[in-house]
Amino acid sequence: MSAHDDHGKTPAAWTVLVIVTAAFIIGTVGLFIGSWVTFWISVGVLLLGAIIGKVMQAMGLGKAKAPTAS
Repeated sequence: MSAHDDHGKTPAAWTVLVIVTAAFIIGTVGLFIGSWVTFWISVGVLLLGAIIGKVMQAMGLGKAKAPTAS
């Protein structure tokens, strides 16, 4: 294990955390009030959050990949 542990301490990770948390809250509210439209919108927000996280990682705002041994 390396001395530098940056697990989850990146802009990409925090952005995904906020978006996914919001999606789950919206989805829960949608289920409680019986609004399937709201629920499915939250599923879309969840997927959008995952895509945004991957894009941010590709832009260098996520955790750097460990070098592989050849």
